[in-house]
Amino acid sequence: MSSAADRRAQRLFDYRRRIEAARVYEVAHISPLELAPKLSARIGNQLLLKREDQQAVHSFKLRGAYNCMAGLSAEQRKRGVITASAGNHAQGVALGAQRMKLKAWIVMPRTTPSIKVESVKALGGRVVLHGDTYDEAAAHAMKEAEKRGLSYIPPYDHPDVIAGQGTVAQEMLRQWPEPIDAVFVPVGGGGLAAGVAAYIKSVRPSIKVIGVEPSDAACLDAALKAGKRTVLKEVGLFADGVAVAQIGKEPWSILQHSIDEMVLVDVDEICAAIQDIFYENRSMPEPAGALAVAGAKRWAAEQGVSGKTLAAVVSGANVNFERLRHIAERAEIGEAHEALLAVTIDEQPGSFRQFCKQLGGYSVTEFNYRFTEGGSAHIFVGIRLGDAGDTRAQIVDKLRDAGYAVADLSSDEIAKVHIRYMVGGRSPGLSDERLFRFEFPERPGALLKFLNHIGGRWNISLFHYRNHGAAYGRILVGMQVPRKEHKACLAVLKEIGYAYCEETSNPAYALFLGTVDGAAGG
Repeated sequence: MSSAADRRAQRLFDYRRRIEAARVYEVAHISPLELAPKLSARIGNQLLLKREDQQAVHSFKLRGAYNCMAGLSAEQRKRGVITASAGNHAQGVALGAQRMKLKAWIVMPRTTPSIKVESVKALGGRVVLHGDTYDEAAAHAMKEAEKRGLSYIPPYDHPDVIAGQGTVAQEMLRQWPEPIDAVFVPVGGGGLAAGVAAYIKSVRPSIKVIGVEPSDAACLDAALKAGKRTVLKEVGLFADGVAVAQIGKEPWSILQHSIDEMVLVDVDEICAAIQDIFYENRSMPEPAGALAVAGAKRWAAEQGVSGKTLAAVVSGANVNFERLRHIAERAEIGEAHEALLAVTIDEQPGSFRQFCKQLGGYSVTEFNYRFTEGGSAHIFVGIRLGDAGDTRAQIVDKLRDAGYAVADLSSDEIAKVHIRYMVGGRSPGLSDERLFRFEFPERPGALLKFLNHIGGRWNISLFHYRNHGAAYGRILVGMQVPRKEHKACLAVLKEIGYAYCEETSNPAYALFLGTVDGAAGG
């Protein structure tokens, strides 16, 4: 074995010792490792669920937070602790401080849902609301730590935090001494994944450790491909518990040599996994909490394996009730139970009825139609799959064979989040319209800030917002921007500071909302 390999092995062994000595059971309990018989039958493999959603704060985060605080000196404990978090880590620090009788300041973004703020207060945490993002809150917390002499408790980038989270793996291997082929673990900043990987690779290295990330927040996957830590330009916020732009420095030092594979899943697959877990045991994990299950399902399907024993960490269940509507809507598509299609029909008497006849053997979940000028009309239709034994592709082929122009929108994010609620006819005579998708912080004044920057320079021709119970709202905005002013418009949008993406060329927009003469975008 090379010297580099020796050092890596020694590092894993050192972490194993840290994990075995970690102080977590003063706040945490040994969570169940449960067989999921329904899911196991569906994916053709034995699937075990590590139920960290059953911890006191409904998340694994209290393990690392408490172990980190337990390592503080008497003087540090006397001064108190501080952290920045909008979710589960905040509650873990607050509960740990309560048990240790420490003063704890929790800096949270102003966009944090009130349910999480109140949960932290109920545990005795002193909440400080600052900034619109986690980064702004964290920067303020670091300043306060230095100013007040407080100990900062990081959410993932610290050896004691990693060791605390690693006790999840220690429990799993003790609870299931029989062979396990692969363990799936969600990845955000990397604290849980690093702890799990370090312990498993030190004790039972034959077990594959597979990290799971959202496809729009895959910071570890990006780092592994680049061979170094990288910063994502954009981070998807749906699975907010793992919405991290860069893998932690200490987790990276472990994971770059100990993670076996990465699996990326999209929003629909995460929602489908939430639904699967609910049907399995009537629990309701948060999006990040269901990430590992979504990854296990995708991996089993892609690898074509069967008869294996897989384990997935259900990492948390702090989901806002308001988000359930959105999750339920997306789960059907993620489970491939629904197809969303745009179908063009002739605008003449009897054509609508004739189209409906084509759907006679299917259950229609959604139907949007409105008369428009011209010789054709566009229909937005949702069709439940499985009732007639047809796949999405087969339905599309049948409609095309009947002479209809069909666009499959089942994977079009704009269609699923916005267009399906806005179908009402295209706009004749509307010139120079450009379409943008924004993420606004969910706080008073966010819209006004946007409008003040736009001023009266460009006319807002379309606007759609729908609350999904998250810290950031998703907005669709149409503006009339002449071609010569496009660069100036983009400069203003960048100045506002809200994450955005231009969608002027989106096919669903062109079919249902764009200008009749096809001149959208100038």
